[in-house]
Amino acid sequence: MVDERLHIIMPVKDSLEIAEKAIRAIVDSGHTLCVYDDNSLPENAQRLDQIAAETNIQVVHISNLTNHPSPNYRLVLQQAQQKALQEYKHLVIIESDVIIQSDTLMQLVAEVKQGVGMVAAATIDERGVYNFPYHYLHLHRWRYRWYGKKTIATKKRFSFCCTLLTNELLQKADFQLLDPTKNWYDVTISHWSLKLGLRNMLMLGNTVLHLPHSSRPWKRLKYTNPLLYYWRKITQRKDRI
Repeated sequence: MVDERLHIIMPVKDSLEIAEKAIRAIVDSGHTLCVYDDNSLPENAQRLDQIAAETNIQVVHISNLTNHPSPNYRLVLQQAQQKALQEYKHLVIIESDVIIQSDTLMQLVAEVKQGVGMVAAATIDERGVYNFPYHYLHLHRWRYRWYGKKTIATKKRFSFCCTLLTNELLQKADFQLLDPTKNWYDVTISHWSLKLGLRNMLMLGNTVLHLPHSSRPWKRLKYTNPLLYYWRKITQRKDRI
């Protein structure tokens, strides 16, 4: 059943083998979404249009909005915030390398209360182990074992892997003020939420499958060759957060 309280978006750039699975998981759970195609190859952009014709999703090709090269996350967030505020909805961001479960989004909505800014599903790998960006739940599992599968308020940074931004946060935070020199804004917005006096909630028992960085292959170096990754990050000014 479509939840009329949610505006769901997914930024996509190529890697459609996984992105299509991510899209269809959302559609199969009874929800609709808006896919922002951030300058995918022509054949992949065309495939997204085909998927839209087969399902109830909307595709926005960012190349029709700006000549700015990918990534265009700032523009996506600004457009999505405006749409969610116009329709008085919460904004849900799901990355194109994240596969949700049938009840993932309804569990997120259930945690929305006054004073909550963000609600995130924890990410796991194919073995069911917490992975990036919530890998610290596994690395420090002795510390978190007392929480079990509870939902916890945290001051640690959030990722947009599968995260709900409440309408309360959207009304208080102006995404027009996001720094145009950065590429990614999950850290910025999770900090804004806390500074506004809101709580960020992490759902340890509401998990989604995360296949990190399939849309940005160079970022896999973070795991295979971290020295090269950080060298490129610094010298080529990539992955600015």
